[in-house]
Amino acid sequence: MEVETGRRIYSILQLRLHPSIIALREQIIRQANTTPHQVELTYITSRGSWYHSSWKGDESKSGGIDTNIGVHLFDMLSYVFGDLKGFTVHHRSASSATGFLEYERAHVRWFLSIDANNLPPEIEPQKRTFRSITVDGNEIEFSNGFTELHTDSYRHILSGNGFGLAEVRPSIQTVAAIRTAPIVTSGGDHRPYLPRILSNAERLQDARV
Repeated sequence: MEVETGRRIYSILQLRLHPSIIALREQIIRQANTTPHQVELTYITSRGSWYHSSWKGDESKSGGIDTNIGVHLFDMLSYVFGDLKGFTVHHRSASSATGFLEYERAHVRWFLSIDANNLPPEIEPQKRTFRSITVDGNEIEFSNGFTELHTDSYRHILSGNGFGLAEVRPSIQTVAAIRTAPIVTSGGDHRPYLPRILSNAERLQDARV
């Protein structure tokens, strides 16, 4: 379509504009480790029953939680750690998903959820979102700084510096693969959340849908 119209197609990849993510990418590139970084990513953003009743709860329309919620996180991971080399999905349901991703420069264990029951117990009651990324055991703070990212994205587009199809392709390929991947609950590379989720027989059944 770009060739036919002579115009660009831009995507909103807002985490690439987050100051903490930019700093992390620069740090990883400078270090140039010969062994992969060990990364743990947790993203829990509570949603009410409206979510499942809306188009977002319809996988044929939204692609499910790993696409609708995870696509920006997977883009951020490839932006920081390079090309995806392999992956495993340990759990996938309407409200949560978890798995393992192998990038050029990192091994990533990830967990996504829209279920408030998955929030860590130490989180203040009024808080409904928990974001955490650790690299080699060091916490990278990126809970704040989200307010203006969409506005900044449009500023970049209007100035001619938006992210085109080549930049968005890896994250789209990642979520497409995850969405249809078989569920593997064995192995030692899963998040600590997995046993707790799968301890409930109803959730175990849901994870294999």
